[in-house]
Amino acid sequence: MAETDKKRELIIDGAIKRFIHYGINKTTMNEIAEDLSVSKPSLYYYFPDKTSLTLGVFEKIFDDYFQLLDKDQKSGSGIESILLNIIEVKYRFFLRYYMLHLSYGNPDSSISSVELRSFLEKAFERNCKYHEHIFEQAMANGEIAPQEDIAKIAELYLSCQSGLTSLCIIHGNKELLPGKKEVKLMREKQINLSKIFIKGLIK
Repeated sequence: MAETDKKRELIIDGAIKRFIHYGINKTTMNEIAEDLSVSKPSLYYYFPDKTSLTLGVFEKIFDDYFQLLDKDQKSGSGIESILLNIIEVKYRFFLRYYMLHLSYGNPDSSISSVELRSFLEKAFERNCKYHEHIFEQAMANGEIAPQEDIAKIAELYLSCQSGLTSLCIIHGNKELLPGKKEVKLMREKQINLSKIFIKGLIK
């Protein structure tokens, strides 16, 4: 790996540590530079502004997320095992990066940037395609009955899972963060939903 790539990754890792502890909106570029013991000119060489650094952080997080999912896909597991593994991965990421979620809706321009919104839209599309592939493979393997529109099935499944996540967040708003009990309940509901959803697709 080129030296510039290593430096860039170190900066992103440092930003992630501060973001997940304090939130994006309460973190400044100066604080990240101090944490990493790098000069501000050096930091701005790799990331001209906080917007570009925030985008780099989200790119890193989603790359890590999909890499973890791909490991299970390559193992040739059945659809139920794959979907339940995704829930476990999401659960770990949810706990680790929840402070990033709390930053949404904040006036910080790095969070509301067009670049970040565009990236998140593409990440959502990638996630939909990923799940489409899972259902397509299950259909090809005879695990589920033939379906006319796999894309709609994948979208419906993801919408249901997203709804359960939103409910968990809403219930936790009294104390700002959902407690471990609420997050664990969210995971259990998502697991149950997946099992019921799959049963409805079996021949």
